[in-house]
Amino acid sequence: MLDDLDRQLLHALQLDGRAPFSRIAAVLGVAERTVSRRYARLRAAGAARVLGLLSSCWSGQADWFVRLRCLPDDAPAIARALARRSDTSWVTLLSGGSEVSFLLRGPEHLLLDRLSRGPRLISVDAHRMLWAFMDEETCWRGRVSALTPEQIERLRPDYPATPAALAPSALDGSLLPELARDGRATFPELARSVGWSESAVRRRMAELRRARALQFSIDTDVKLFGYGVECMLWLQVAPGRLIEVGGTLSGDVEVAFVAAVTGSANLVAFVVCRDVGALYEYVANRVGALAGVRSVETLPISGYAKRVGPVGTGHR
Repeated sequence: MLDDLDRQLLHALQLDGRAPFSRIAAVLGVAERTVSRRYARLRAAGAARVLGLLSSCWSGQADWFVRLRCLPDDAPAIARALARRSDTSWVTLLSGGSEVSFLLRGPEHLLLDRLSRGPRLISVDAHRMLWAFMDEETCWRGRVSALTPEQIERLRPDYPATPAALAPSALDGSLLPELARDGRATFPELARSVGWSESAVRRRMAELRRARALQFSIDTDVKLFGYGVECMLWLQVAPGRLIEVGGTLSGDVEVAFVAAVTGSANLVAFVVCRDVGALYEYVANRVGALAGVRSVETLPISGYAKRVGPVGTGHR
């Protein structure tokens, strides 16, 4: 479990994944060495990583939630294979292993045509993400509730009011995968990895951030925050209530992510609760009571082959 300082550190890094430890320490009122050691301990234990990820808006590629129904014995191998792909994240095992769900970025037909020919798949469904109701700063409240408003203001990056225009660079193809593996890699480390000068790496990083093309996220396990049950909710919501319901759910501490998608179930949410009883109360008394919610499909998450990140970073 995390203590108060751990939670404050992770909240600070969610606001600015590359904030210097000296700046975080000054805001938290502790020694820089203490903050540095805390993050090193969390990362070494696999409890937290900072990842630098390319915004889908800037890349121009679509995000798809894909559901694969398969035989339970086949699900782990399918999930592991999907986790090794650089265009997937949130590769989850659902419903006791009878379904694999994942987020795919890019042209869905390139993967789905191949998957649909799989002899042991029962069905394949893809739902394009239309609108995310949460971003990297307004993400799961269980992870971003440790700092005061004044501390948040001091740690929030000083981005320009309007994102700067940005053209692709030859450096992006090697730099972005490195940041997806470790968003806090130092400039000398990045320069060595990509084979470019440190000044070029610094300049491109600054350009990507000013354009809001590069976002930083914390990869961590909700169980460290005291939440023992995770599930996906697929909701059918009256179109006229979609914005209202999505906005309402995005403010609930039980919701880690919520987005509008295509398909008959037009809203998908990742939900975390303390236990099964709390999940029942939340679905029955909160979600089910919202005006416009016509139906709710609840799919328990039994495991992850990958949360976020590039090829080979799947775990749990």
